[in-house]
This record gives sequence, structure tokens and C-alpha cells, in this order.
Amino acid sequence: MVLDKFNLNKKVCIITGGAGLLGQQYANAVLQASGTPVLIDINQDSLNVVVELLLKKYGKEILAIKTDITNKKDLEFASNRILEKYNRVDILINNAARNPKVEGDHKKWTRFENFSDEAWSADMDVGLKGAFLCSQIFGTIMAENKSGVILNISSDLGIIAPDQRIYLKNNLTEKEQMVKPVSYSVVKHGLIGLTRYLATYWADKSVRVNAICPGGVYNNQDEEFIKKLTNLIPMGRMAEIDEYSAAVLFLISDASSYMTGSVLTIDGGRTCW
Repeated sequence: MVLDKFNLNKKVCIITGGAGLLGQQYANAVLQASGTPVLIDINQDSLNVVVELLLKKYGKEILAIKTDITNKKDLEFASNRILEKYNRVDILINNAARNPKVEGDHKKWTRFENFSDEAWSADMDVGLKGAFLCSQIFGTIMAENKSGVILNISSDLGIIAPDQRIYLKNNLTEKEQMVKPVSYSVVKHGLIGLTRYLATYWADKSVRVNAICPGGVYNNQDEEFIKKLTNLIPMGRMAEIDEYSAAVLFLISDASSYMTGSVLTIDGGRTCW
């Protein structure tokens, strides 16, 4: 049956940034498909909150491990814990990223001319180095077992450049205007490159690697920003928080068994314009 292909059948799915806004949604999808999510995040308090919510909702104990994904020893420790408990790794969702909120007109550091090498390094470390290390450690386990799936969470800004006009404030000079930092675009474009590299590198090991490019999600943004952004989207709205979960499930399950190296864009049509 076609729907059976979406069943994860107790497969172990590691989700980085698992305590974040969308990480929790992906965990919900894994649980609803009879899979076993393992949440990895650097924030222990947030992990505790998410685990408690999932336990109440599904009545199933969730493994959550505080981990710095930029630290290889941390990841090796996490890997050992996962293998000791489940003796397998089937799926990796590289979801973790730095996307700091920028508030107030004093935050001019986002502009390219002022962007610091410290901020650049921090963003690259989490967004790209973290995905590289996780893929290396967990993907190698999959390759040795000749079965597995890696899903990289890119962005519509991994395909197009940010339209900086949506951040403009009328009461600020050009040099004071906030912009989407260059590092975000570079990280999200880089994840697509990593996807295609690994998809071909491990194709003979039956490890599939794909990417998803989601658009913006409603998350209490101010009305002016929402209006400007939705004017760029043919569907005229941002995504609801749960609208990517079905696509993620498709890409990590056998429903997408003949897909690898693919980039699935879900952005309300924004990249069509």
C-alpha cells in the first residue's frame, strides 16, 4: 500500500536543533509515523520542555541529548549513547542553525560592511560545520549498514538572495538599516552543496541525501514585516508552523525511495517570481 511507505517502523531519527521551533514539529511527524526521534540541541532547558510536551502527547519516552554539534567529541558521545540504546541510526535531519533575532536600530552589525568575522565563524560553525560533522559521524554509521537517509534543512534563501527591502525602516538612514546577514545565505546555499556531494558520494551505500528549502514561518513577527514579505509570495501568506512536516516525512521515509540529491522547495511560490 502507498501509505505504508510513509511508516517509519521504529526507525531512529536524529534531529539537530531538536528543541527549536521546527525541530519539535519534525519530532511530531516522526512519532506519528511510528518512528523514534532523538533530539539533539545545545539548550538543555529547551530540550526538557520539548521532551515533556512530547511525552504528554504520545506517552513515549524520547531520548534527548545536550550536544554541541560543532564539537566532534560531543557528537561522538551522543552517537555512543544512541547506539547503546537503539543499536542503529536510520535518519539524520540537519536542522540546527543560528538565526539570531535582531531588534532595535543599534543592531547595525548585520550589514555586510560591519559584519564581524566572529559572527561569520559562529554561523558557519553551527550551520555548515555542524551539518558536516553530523553527516560524517551519523552518515558513516548508515553507510556501513548500507541504509539511511540524511535530510538537510536549507531555505528559500538557499536558492535566492534575501530581498533586503522587507527589513527597511522609514526612520533610519541607509547605514542604520538592518539586513539579513550574509552568513545566513551562505550557510543555506552551502547545505545544498553538501546535499549533492553526499548524495553521490554514498549512493552506492544506499544512503539517500536530500534537502528541503522552506519559506518563512509565522512566528509573532511584526505586521509591517509580514505585509512586506507576503507581498513577495504568490500565495499571499507565510507558512503555518506545521506545514513542512508532511514533506519532511516524505523525504525521510520510503515514500521518496528513488530521490537523492534533490532539493524540494516549499515557499508558497516565492522563488517563482
